[in-house]
Amino acid sequence: MPEKKRRVPKRIAQTILNSLKGGVVPRIGLPYITVGRKAEIEALLHDVDVVAEGGAAFHFIVGRYGSGKSFLLQTIRNYVMDKNFVVVDGDLSPERRLQGTKGQGLATYRELIQNLATKTRPEGGALTLILDRWINSVQTQVATETGLSDDDPKFVENTDKKIYAVISSLSELVHGFDFAKLLNMYYHAYLNNDDETKAKVIKWFRGEYTHKTEAKQELGVNIIISDDDWYEYLKLFASFFRQAGYAGLIIMIDELVNIYKIPNSISRQYNYEKILTMYNDALQGKAKYLGILMGGTPQAIEDRRRGVYSYEALRSRLAEGKFSQAGARDMYAPVIKLDPLTPEEMLVLTEKLADMHAGLYGYQRTVTDDDLAKFIKIEYARIGADTNITPREVIRDFIEMLDIVWQNPSTTIEELLNSDQFTYTEQSAVSDQKTKDYTEFTL
Repeated sequence: MPEKKRRVPKRIAQTILNSLKGGVVPRIGLPYITVGRKAEIEALLHDVDVVAEGGAAFHFIVGRYGSGKSFLLQTIRNYVMDKNFVVVDGDLSPERRLQGTKGQGLATYRELIQNLATKTRPEGGALTLILDRWINSVQTQVATETGLSDDDPKFVENTDKKIYAVISSLSELVHGFDFAKLLNMYYHAYLNNDDETKAKVIKWFRGEYTHKTEAKQELGVNIIISDDDWYEYLKLFASFFRQAGYAGLIIMIDELVNIYKIPNSISRQYNYEKILTMYNDALQGKAKYLGILMGGTPQAIEDRRRGVYSYEALRSRLAEGKFSQAGARDMYAPVIKLDPLTPEEMLVLTEKLADMHAGLYGYQRTVTDDDLAKFIKIEYARIGADTNITPREVIRDFIEMLDIVWQNPSTTIEELLNSDQFTYTEQSAVSDQKTKDYTEFTL
């Protein structure tokens, strides 16, 4: 297939190989290395079409560490941006939760808004760009429809009407009145080239005001985004983005294991309650133009003591049906479980990486198809590899092997594969084993 031999730009090849060797997912160049996951991607893209038509969707992506959860999320992220969606994505951490009493929920919101991305600004930080583009497009529309120049009073009047039509439709939603008021403030600051007010409104939208008195003093609004209601504002943004000419909003939250790790059971339950709210909103039609994807390990989802399934209202909604099994899963179910990549898929991936490595360092590829097949055979010969091996482990081994052969011309792939030193990357950094509870305390 000619696509397999597509030349990869050196900058992208460098980023991909460095990221994969370090065990993380690159944010660029994913189409060059995507293999397998066809059924999962098709199911998620079906949901994307539903969101674009005014619906909402919610999915958990479940897989072991290194199985490709983050890779799948990034692949979908790149695809939906091409489809004119706005995307916000972020990882949970001990400081970032869905709900918290010390700003942890708001910290997640800030992370999401900071990573707000569109096709023209894929690296994030696109909020100002979206607002300016919206006002600009309304002005262009008015100029086209009326033929008036922008200094004509009627032009300003017509623009105001179109802007207010969007703003007033938002004010009917929860917290929509204040949201609309701030959009209006931004619009007038844009017209008057008032960069200071624009910056203050953006600061408010980013959730950076910590006290209502500060917001009241600077902007005249008596409300700020808080731990409890940040998700309501994302729903508002979804409706606004749609009216600003985008297809909708996709929220991607990874590392749900950080909720599983919360020692305090009440704190955990509050976080699972937040997930239930989001899930119900999506499936009951309370949210529009909004897609939500969450990634976690099987343990973080299925553990009845501390995982998502410890919250009975979620377990009863999400638990797998009687007929689902490995190789024949229901991809339209709320929980998508990632089956391991097959040896054939891994073989295709290693071939792509070998071509990319040769292209980056400017040498003729020396790794033969037989070498690749032997490498995969050795990797999959481990005990329990059929269920436990992950792409991350295989890829890191493979790139390390390519690096060694490139830096040591006297060494051959065959020698390395046959040597006693050829060992596998063990997953010691992160474990799926259950650990004892630790008491939560604050210094």
